[in-house]
Formats: sequence, C-alpha cells, structure tokens
Amino acid sequence: MLDPKQITAVILAGGEGRRMKKADKGLITLWGKPLIAHLLARLTPQVANVIINANRNQALYQQYAPVITDRVTDSLTGFAGPLAGFEAGLRHALSEWVLFVPCDSPLVPADLAERLCGAVTHAGQIAIVDDGIHLHAATALLHRSLLPSLQHYLAVGDRKLQLWFAQHELLKVDFSDQVAAFTNLNTPEALAQLEQEQPKDHFATESAKPTENSNKA
Repeated sequence: MLDPKQITAVILAGGEGRRMKKADKGLITLWGKPLIAHLLARLTPQVANVIINANRNQALYQQYAPVITDRVTDSLTGFAGPLAGFEAGLRHALSEWVLFVPCDSPLVPADLAERLCGAVTHAGQIAIVDDGIHLHAATALLHRSLLPSLQHYLAVGDRKLQLWFAQHELLKVDFSDQVAAFTNLNTPEALAQLEQEQPKDHFATESAKPTENSNKA
C-alpha cells in the first residue's frame, strides 16, 4: 500500500468564491479559526507535507504553509477552477502522489489520506471520495505522471473535472460511513448552519496556527 507519509497534500484555495459573494473562502472564519487552519490541522498529521494553492492573499496564506498559484498562460487565465489547482500542485509537489482537498471542506476525516492511498495500485489511477450520496471530485489523489495529460486538457480550453477524469481510471473510494466529514461550505447559508453547531472533539483544530508551519513545497 502507498504510504500516506510519502505524499503531499494540496489545499485548493484558489477559487473566486462566486457563491460565497466572492470571498476568499480559505480565510473565512468557522468557530473562531479560518477554514485553512481547520484543513491544515486535519491534513498535516496524515501526509509528508501540505501546500496551499491560492491566487490572492498569498501573504496571509504564507503564514500557514507554502503557497503556489495557478499557472497563467494564453489558454489559462486566473480562477480557472480546481483543475488549474491540480496542475499547480502536480507541478510543484516533490512527491510522486498528491492529495487535493478543497478549502471549503474543513471536516475531512483523519483517515482520508490512508483510505485513498489504500485504493490506488498504479500511477494511472485517480482516487476520489464517494460518500454514498455525492462524488467529491475535487477531493482526489493523483500521480504526478498525469501532469502532461492535464496540461494538454487545459491547453485546449476544457475545464470540467469529470471529462478529464473520464480519460483515466477513476476509483470511487467509499466514505459512506463519514458523510458529514465532507460538508462543503460553498454558500453563506451553509457556513452559518455549521457555525451554529458545536465543534465536536474530532473536529478540533487547535494545532494549526500561523507561523508554526515547517512544511516545504
């Protein structure tokens, strides 16, 4: 089995936040902490290192972890969606395998990396989360060898995750026992609803604070 401690995690915080009134979602506060801090606290113990994909407020994000931005080319402009974040992560990560997690999913489980790593058997596969109700396509484990395929896909102007996934072997990893762990806070209403709940012990995020990160991209 692929060792989770040999992979890199990339937190996708490079979106425009259109459904969140164009707020920078990774910096939105939940239970007194920005979402990026919740994700770092959950992912850091699972993997070798964590980096952040962000296209604005990079100096703020840099307080938490190394920051990478989307590549801008003639065919790829800013805020191009999660595949642009995938491309940046695969290009910058030092590890062969890279785990991607969107910044608006602050409750991801403590065994996310382990279960996705346990599903893959070769470099051509892409492992994504299936909670039994929805597929969480942006929560995915990819091998760096898929970078040329992704760059070609983006170069011709395509942006949809599912269409690129269809070109490769997709593994839907069962997380139906942890549906709540993949709550997406992509609207102000979803954020307000979760804010009203008391954070449970297994949602604690005390360990992630600015300036304490020692990860390297």
